[in-house]
Amino acid sequence: MENEHIHAILEQEAEAVRNIPVTSAYDEAISLIAHHVHEAGGTLITSGMGKAGQIAMNIATTFSSTGTPAFFLHPSEAQHGDLGIVRPNDIMLLISNSGKTRELVELVNLTRGLVPAMKFIVITGNPESPLAAEADVCLPTGAPKEVCPLGLTPTTSTTVMTVIGDILVVGTMKRIHFTNKDYAKRHHGGYLGSKSREQSKNE
Repeated sequence: MENEHIHAILEQEAEAVRNIPVTSAYDEAISLIAHHVHEAGGTLITSGMGKAGQIAMNIATTFSSTGTPAFFLHPSEAQHGDLGIVRPNDIMLLISNSGKTRELVELVNLTRGLVPAMKFIVITGNPESPLAAEADVCLPTGAPKEVCPLGLTPTTSTTVMTVIGDILVVGTMKRIHFTNKDYAKRHHGGYLGSKSREQSKNE
């Protein structure tokens, strides 16, 4: 691949990030997460199918490592008993580019059958979708065009989903005043563990 083509891909991805809609919905989402997890004692549950599901899984592990207990719930497995992990004080973060993913729409309905008052945060490229309509807070991605030459493979869309997840993680860390000492308690091994312990000595 020629350098000019690589630069074009980088620019398209960067432009997609710059065009993520920025609204008060982020503050609303962070407030919901902070309330349900850090005040009410619940857990953040993320979910998605396919590539979006992988992003949801990554967001859950990043939240957990930064002081906000979270786990990934596979929407298909939820229909075979895993939904039983859901509790009244939990909150859900669902990710779907189309906003029409059948398994996620069904997950919303199934969850409400178990916990009627469940709150839902939705990251989607389609704010007019059925999933977005079920959301208490909707975070649109801006629906960027995929860099995939076919325009099909989740590429740019998963980039912006990841960035939106980072915004929520960082915002929640600031909201709960997460420190180096807190980080060190969750990272015993590896470079990050040693670095966080060293930095915590200065707090």
